[in-house]
Amino acid sequence: MTPVKFNLFIYGSLRDRRVFQSVSGLIFTKTASKVNDKVLFAEPAFLPNHRRVSPDNVYYYAVPAQSSRIEGFVIHDVPDKAMAEIDKYEGKRYIRETVRVNTAQGPVEAQAYLVSHESMQKHFGDRFHVNLIHELWLRKKIEKFLKRRTRPGDRTADAELERQAERELLGTTERDLVMSHYRADGPSDYYIERELDRPRPTIRHLYNDSKAKPHIENYLALVIRQTLLNQLEEQIRSRYRFELEHMRISERYFKRSVSLLAALQIVNANSETVGMVVKDCLLTMPYEKHDLIEYIKYAVRAAKSIFHAPVAESHLERIRSNLQPGLVPLGFELELSNLGPAAVEPQRSIQKKTDPIYDSFKYFHDFQLDVLSWKVGGYIDDHSGSTDQQRRSGFLELAPGRLNITGELSRPATADPWLLNQLIHEIVKFYDIQPHSLHLSFQLRKNQIGKQKVLPLGFVKCLLVLGGGPEYKGTGGMWVSRMGYDEITQYRQGEELVFARTGKRNWYLGGDEIANRPPAQAMTYVQQYKFIRLEKRANYEPLIFCLKGLQLAYNPGDFLTAEQLASNPRLRHQYEELKQWATEPTEIGQHTITRFLNTVRQGLMNEGHRRPAHKLHYIEWALGAVDVQLRMFNHQLRKSVNMS
Repeated sequence: MTPVKFNLFIYGSLRDRRVFQSVSGLIFTKTASKVNDKVLFAEPAFLPNHRRVSPDNVYYYAVPAQSSRIEGFVIHDVPDKAMAEIDKYEGKRYIRETVRVNTAQGPVEAQAYLVSHESMQKHFGDRFHVNLIHELWLRKKIEKFLKRRTRPGDRTADAELERQAERELLGTTERDLVMSHYRADGPSDYYIERELDRPRPTIRHLYNDSKAKPHIENYLALVIRQTLLNQLEEQIRSRYRFELEHMRISERYFKRSVSLLAALQIVNANSETVGMVVKDCLLTMPYEKHDLIEYIKYAVRAAKSIFHAPVAESHLERIRSNLQPGLVPLGFELELSNLGPAAVEPQRSIQKKTDPIYDSFKYFHDFQLDVLSWKVGGYIDDHSGSTDQQRRSGFLELAPGRLNITGELSRPATADPWLLNQLIHEIVKFYDIQPHSLHLSFQLRKNQIGKQKVLPLGFVKCLLVLGGGPEYKGTGGMWVSRMGYDEITQYRQGEELVFARTGKRNWYLGGDEIANRPPAQAMTYVQQYKFIRLEKRANYEPLIFCLKGLQLAYNPGDFLTAEQLASNPRLRHQYEELKQWATEPTEIGQHTITRFLNTVRQGLMNEGHRRPAHKLHYIEWALGAVDVQLRMFNHQLRKSVNMS
């Protein structure tokens, strides 16, 4: 059967090859000899008796107008499958009609997306492509701004590198412009330039700072590595938008999770090459003679030589073949510090430790690392609850999907336990900083909110065994280190255990087309588990399954707040028992293990509305891994008792 093909007249955003490829998976060329299964032939064309308008300054519409014509391209032989993707992309304001366009070879019959006056009153469909147009439109505006501001008129490769380096330093500004105008009219040129026109950051004020000088090269090495990662991720994202968007199951998820993972894998697999890049840069560019922009520029140039398309494609294919997403949105936060719990007060004052490499990240903001690390949600958390102070000492916290420092705007990283686990491992590997703790987040369903229960003590013990850092003490016995070191205990409003907390998240801060307020689904609730020890070699996939199954079947809530402990004598008693157990653990009984595993299984088997969302063998593998880990803990306890 001969496949159905169409000629397509394009006059708006689809003329951008990046957009066309992202939408259809194909590219077009004006050279007939280059045509193949993935490359279509395009030639200039005019649509008569129509005029192109853009009332919102972003989207283009073809409206009937005598004696006018629209300039565009006609793309020949577009497959039916690609046309179906383009239909979805164009949304509800357009109607696909058959038209006759004029080319150098004569009239050609083609499909074209024309405006419907009735549909002009309706909103676009909520597919990612609407945001894509905003993003690429803003990208062009920013490129024009940088050409005017950075070495105007200079078309050399060096000038272009400097503009790309400037763009790295505007990363959060560009992100915020995209997010603040999501599903809205495009911002004016004046507004864009006002947001972008800021002094170029400098680090020269640190060169004579005796406290900062010992750490400058360490920070510059981190700047170079972070820029390399950003550039590789950007190249992957721009080249493979179509493939990446078909791996993302909803626009409500962080759109860079897969491209970020691929970029991390490439950098980590080439650690020697990256190390040489950093070393050569610091040797040839002593900081006394250079400023921050020049190191970023060096990294931008180096990233071009490291990126290799076939390698990136193989990483993406490996990721795609391993994806098994569920239905519960997932997220995570990592805390890293060379000081462990002494990164924050009161342990910092008690232990009197110092960080010889980064000085507890005091100069993170000076080196613009809060901007450069936005794709991994990087910021410094001193556990004070405040985000006002620019210079702060604490943990380096990383949370892909967090779109601002306060966490007011964030999106889940994925719904795939495997992908989440891979991101955790690759990020820990990328940042050569001691891992400390891991927070896992699970989005609550509407029918769960306000109906959460306190976890049974036996279940809490099982979870602490799985993720709370059980280890041998110096005396030879075992304990649960996260509780033993007092890392998840707070005393601000009375003693409380920060084991799990329920919180709010916004994934979208715009208004809808009817009222100037966010749609109901824009705000979500998440259950965040904060008890987990972060380790380089741990496999968190079974624990992710375990917590997800518990949430679905048991619907646990906060554990344990100061208010809960003050008002409930039974919980106070259980808390004292838990503290004693964490210090001197006893075996977890088989009845508790069986009940725990059955509860997890029940949740996983009903994730997809009374049916599993994952394949059965995947669920059984995860449950088996949890069972083995709990039994191994009991075995190690018996062994430690016999040794003593």
